[in-house]
Amino acid sequence: MRRLITTLAILLVVVVAGMTALVLLVNPNDFRTYMVHQVEQRSGYRLQVNGDLRWHVWPQLSILAGRMSLTAPGASQPLVTAENMRLDVNLWPLLSHQLSVSQVMLKNAIIRVTPDSDAQKPTGSPVGPRDTEPTTSSNGWSFDIGKLRLADSLLIWQQQGGDEYNFRDFNLSLNQDASKQASIDLSTRVSRNQRNFTVSLKGQFDAAQYPHRLSGSIDALDYTLDGANLPTQGIKGTLSGEGEWNSDRQQFAFNKLQLSANDSSLDGSAEGSLMLPQRLDLKLHATALNLDNLMVSAPATDSSAAQHATVIRTPVIAEPRERDNSDSPLNMMDLALNLTADQAVWRGLTLSQLQLTASNQEGLMTLSQLQGKLGDGQFSIPGTVDIRHPITTVTLQPKLQQVAIAPLLKAFALPEVLQGTVSLQGDLSGSGLSIDDAKQKWQGSAELTASNLQLAQLNLQQMVSRAVARVSNRVSNDEGEDQSIQQLSGRISLNKGVVTLPDLQGGSNHLAVQSQGNINLLTRQLDVTINMMLRGWKGDEKLAAVMNEQTIPLRMYGPWDNLQYSLPVDQVLRQQLQSEAKNRLEQWLDRQQSSQKKP
Repeated sequence: MRRLITTLAILLVVVVAGMTALVLLVNPNDFRTYMVHQVEQRSGYRLQVNGDLRWHVWPQLSILAGRMSLTAPGASQPLVTAENMRLDVNLWPLLSHQLSVSQVMLKNAIIRVTPDSDAQKPTGSPVGPRDTEPTTSSNGWSFDIGKLRLADSLLIWQQQGGDEYNFRDFNLSLNQDASKQASIDLSTRVSRNQRNFTVSLKGQFDAAQYPHRLSGSIDALDYTLDGANLPTQGIKGTLSGEGEWNSDRQQFAFNKLQLSANDSSLDGSAEGSLMLPQRLDLKLHATALNLDNLMVSAPATDSSAAQHATVIRTPVIAEPRERDNSDSPLNMMDLALNLTADQAVWRGLTLSQLQLTASNQEGLMTLSQLQGKLGDGQFSIPGTVDIRHPITTVTLQPKLQQVAIAPLLKAFALPEVLQGTVSLQGDLSGSGLSIDDAKQKWQGSAELTASNLQLAQLNLQQMVSRAVARVSNRVSNDEGEDQSIQQLSGRISLNKGVVTLPDLQGGSNHLAVQSQGNINLLTRQLDVTINMMLRGWKGDEKLAAVMNEQTIPLRMYGPWDNLQYSLPVDQVLRQQLQSEAKNRLEQWLDRQQSSQKKP
């Protein structure tokens, strides 16, 4: 054991002595010209290293440098600048005075991927056809370093004519072998438009054809998005899949995508281009899609209300900039979306077999298919959304078949006063996309048919029969077990918050109704008259026959929270009694006149 320890100690002394000798005998500044020449010869990029180079021995033999920059040919700004650079070098090549770098580490670096940092062709140089494919990857920058580390850095990314994005706290660890198979570990964050996005990524890629092509897989990408116009809890999830990037054509493609966002999960593929106009084609399938957990405009529930109450709001330092459609990336993008969802939730509504086929042409979105099942019913809402101007304009052609009414009223924040099912086909247009915009700025009309209607806590047949019983005991009406209106159909219209019911007609076996009036969604008031004809009266035959054909008006008016009712049954009966008395008097007078004329 002593011999082993002695041998190890001798080896350690030899290694330390050898490294010390190398540090004393080899001046790292002798490699400065060599590094600059090698970088420019292989890539055309200009490397500049300021200050003296110095050795760093432990735990890895390294060369430390001060401020450095790397500039593309003809670029007005450097691609990379850093305050500190460390080059981990291999020991044995130094014995023959050769520099072999195993790892490059940059701290507090600034990486610019902008038009100003791109390589520029010399003036008058020939331009090849756009569809020409490069035959080799020897031209331009290539990554020939085994390991690259970036710590506490900043990535500035900007497309030609586009906005600038600053990715802060940019940390990158990249390793590659001799066959250019590489692994990557990256984390960063970006803040824009009062929103914060953080991401961490681990993956593998093939850099054999870099910089022209990259292909690889994302093993795990974790992200978090929070801030303005997002849910209080933010949006967080993971992403994995396989992808390919074509730098010459600025095209990308992703397959076997697996995406989670809060409690939603999707899979599918994506491909597109970053060249203006940008293009994105998405084909996605969702097993579960909870839109209420991804949108700030979702209706509040009891649990969410308690959650909102505990949120600590940050102080407002300045009024946020008023935004319009000019901020939307869709104005510079051609989008094709094909989405199917087994189950989806929107504003508390549970949707199934959802199908969405949509396209966007630089701000003009076409919903060629938006359909699915809602409970036991079905819906289809094709249309267009135009955001090419500051104010969004919408045209929709909704079609519902046997959809429950009560959940719809709740979803649109309307009083749940009706139960039953509705079928309709309409044409709507207006400005804005929110529920408030629909209530205030939309207009249109629809043909509807409602079935098995029931007014919450309001029995029409019972109201009429009891009102008649209070006025007269000559007739009565047995209240049937079915108190609903079996069918009601007609046309309704919407004009900037006012729903007009010009003439809805229907009824059941014992009740015929005709409704008209208006409902003001903005002031939350209504004025609706339901003209009812209740059949099945018993008692006085003549009065019962009259009541079976008599229309009795029920007027509901005032604010939703304090409705007023008017049911003038006594006036109707009084008029009928007066008419009956008048008829009997006229008949008596006729008989008296006839008897006087007889000799």
